[in-house]
Parts: sequence; C-alpha cells; structure tokens
Amino acid sequence: MSQQEPQSPCIAVCALDENDVCIGCYRTADEITDWFMLDAEAKREIVKKANERRDEQSGGVRLL
Repeated sequence: MSQQEPQSPCIAVCALDENDVCIGCYRTADEITDWFMLDAEAKREIVKKANERRDEQSGGVRLL
C-alpha cells in the first residue's frame, strides 16, 4: 500500500529563530533546504519532528 507524499508544511511565515528553526513551519534550515531531495518517508519524519518542536514551544497548545 503506497502512501501519498507529504506536502510541505510551509505556511509562508518564513523566518529563522536563533536556533535556525523556522517560526512558521518549525523545520530547521537544513530540513527546508533538503525537502525537495527527500523521499516520502524522510519528509514524514521531518513533519513529525516539526510538529514536536511546535508542541514543545507552545506547551502542547495548537492554534490552528
């Protein structure tokens, strides 16, 4: 069973914080740069990590 390739989590709020993490999508600068070269599984892992970063910064509160 094939899974669809994840879409980019970019929300067009593109600015890196002091840790090189985007304040819009919570991906690192390297993850953003590498996105188009990665396979679907690697992209899913990045989305998972980005969600974890967002949850950590927001204390688990999701605004959207």
